[in-house]
Amino acid sequence: MSLLRPAWRALCAAALTLASAAAAGGAEPMAQLAPGYSQIGFVTKQMGVPVEGQFRKFDAQIAFDPKKPEGGTVALQVDMASATLGVPQSDAELPKAPWFDTARFPKASFQSSAIKGLGGGRFDIAGRLTIKGHTQELVVPVTITQSADRSTATGSFTIQRLAFKVGEGEWTDTSMVGDEVQVRFKLVLTGLRPL
Repeated sequence: MSLLRPAWRALCAAALTLASAAAAGGAEPMAQLAPGYSQIGFVTKQMGVPVEGQFRKFDAQIAFDPKKPEGGTVALQVDMASATLGVPQSDAELPKAPWFDTARFPKASFQSSAIKGLGGGRFDIAGRLTIKGHTQELVVPVTITQSADRSTATGSFTIQRLAFKVGEGEWTDTSMVGDEVQVRFKLVLTGLRPL
């Protein structure tokens, strides 16, 4: 037991040091996603008519102080097999190779590289979006509102599906399915520091 005491004291001292650093702002708090309240959807056009879909499964790791966003990080993973257009026949096609090819690429991801505060709860989050093994840089505008113990991050951005090889072969014809896809999101979070 006497041999363990110095190690135990050192461990306790290290834990107290880390706790003090976190309390002093040395570590960004991790916000928790509320899946039942959060949504990620998309809008595309088929034969010129808007069609809406959504992803039913996704996860996020968000760690930043809204008052000092430059030091924060945002990471998002989307289960591509959870995509739905609300039509069984279309939903059966989405996981296949010409579209999301979920057997080879089960998840899409976004990883932030910089966060810029614009004031009034608005932020620009730059990062890398990867879908179907193809990556592009983009800037996502995000607005955060807070009520009680929850924060809600909302925004939208537009991508070109063909840049990510979504809809290959005969589906590259954009008169059938448009190239532009608008992605919309509402992420409800707990544990985010006040604006």
